Amino acid sequence: MSNTDEPATQRIEDLEIMVAHQAQTIEELSEELRRAFEAIERMQRSLKGLGERFEALEAVATPKAEATKPPHY
Repeated sequence: MSNTDEPATQRIEDLEIMVAHQAQTIEELSEELRRAFEAIERMQRSLKGLGERFEALEAVATPKAEATKPPHY
């Protein structure tokens, strides 16, 4: 190769290295995003279950209002 091709060749190699690093970073971020979505889904299921338990306890613990007439009747 001539001297004029060396800078272009080096630039191409540098770009290939950069693309390889970016591809690795994308893979890592994709995996982290997948784990985050799984954690969110687990928390949503847990929150739903806790909400249902709370509503059940609230229904049992809350006294029912009696249908009595006010004292002025």
